[in-house]
Amino acid sequence: MLEEKIPHVVIVGAGFGGVAAIKALAGTNVKITLVDRTNYHLFQPLLYQLSTSVLSTDDISFPVRAMFRKRKNIDLFMAQATGIDGKNKILHTNHGEIAYDYLIVSAGATTNYFGLESVEKNSYGMKTIQETLHIRNHVLHMFERANKQLDSEAVRRQMLTFICVGGGPTGVEEAGALAELVAVQKLDYPNLNFDEVSIKLIEATDKVLPMMPEELRNYTLKVLKKKGVEVMLNTAVADCSEDGLTLKDGTFIPSKTVIWAAGVRAHKLVSTIGAECDRAGRVIVEKTLQVPGYPEIFAIGDNAHFLQGERPLATVAPVAIQGAKTAVKNIKRLIAGKTKLKEFVYKDHGSMATIGRCQAVVSWGCLRTGGFFAWCIWMFLHLLRLEGTYEDITVGTKWMWNFLSGTRLGRIITNIKFDEAQ
Repeated sequence: MLEEKIPHVVIVGAGFGGVAAIKALAGTNVKITLVDRTNYHLFQPLLYQLSTSVLSTDDISFPVRAMFRKRKNIDLFMAQATGIDGKNKILHTNHGEIAYDYLIVSAGATTNYFGLESVEKNSYGMKTIQETLHIRNHVLHMFERANKQLDSEAVRRQMLTFICVGGGPTGVEEAGALAELVAVQKLDYPNLNFDEVSIKLIEATDKVLPMMPEELRNYTLKVLKKKGVEVMLNTAVADCSEDGLTLKDGTFIPSKTVIWAAGVRAHKLVSTIGAECDRAGRVIVEKTLQVPGYPEIFAIGDNAHFLQGERPLATVAPVAIQGAKTAVKNIKRLIAGKTKLKEFVYKDHGSMATIGRCQAVVSWGCLRTGGFFAWCIWMFLHLLRLEGTYEDITVGTKWMWNFLSGTRLGRIITNIKFDEAQ
């Protein structure tokens, strides 16, 4: 008697979509291979707190193997996915080929520099732990170097000018958190003149947090201004060098720190499928989240261009999580031999963003609020979404300590090269 073949589901990416897909497949008689270049799930919404010394790397990441150790049908294939052969149903990686019966592409996104090579070369992205630690080390180094620069005010001002480009949640949260980090640094650097410190948030359009209602956008601007952040709207970037940022109107802003949070682009793996993609590199999927011409391939989250209404869905975690659940339901139906699949319908539960300690904005249907209450909602929901009890306890404790004292214990420079003779 022939042994029944167990379907093989390959999932690319251990982000919100990939993890949600694995959880949705619980109890299904399938073999699951998760492909990711790292061995952890990263909670990206809190990367800005790593970059500004609030949290540590293990607070916002969780080992994938520990997450699913009780599920014997799941394996992590730690590798970089490099290409998809949809015709032969093979995923190519830098460590070999993986044959699949069904493929879920949730490889996440990279920073979109919109073709500005100088910006890509000289600015700081913040999509990974490595990039974010680079920002933290660099920012802390700037204070140390400025503290030793006694002769030139212009050089000190350049070192102490921090620019965030992009008025979405990432840019707003980073700018607000940097302002609070500066307030902490005042206690550690009595010889520095903190009037020389400047934090700028630059946005090409006429508004920050475009997904928020106008009253909450205005509230955000008010809070950022109170924190000392200069918000520059209707301001486009033309060039970036080691010495500063050039705007399209010709203005040059001297700075050693330009953090780019102005856009995202789908992982380049998506383009190897061979289906039509949009300008941000996302593959245009069917209502079932299948890739046209490849019914065994499902794309979700940052990798999928899904039109619901006049515009494609945003590249945010709830879209990826809900998309993963629909993709898994359809895979189960295909395994069962059913032809009628479920169409994806995204349920928008609102949006939120922090502006700093005790300050956030929340928009959920009729609930539109800003301030401490919104911050409590934001904090509670983010704790719920973290993986693991350790993360919940440590992050909650650090947030409470930060709330009570304002201190940031993560002000550790980790990229110093030590001479063996030292």
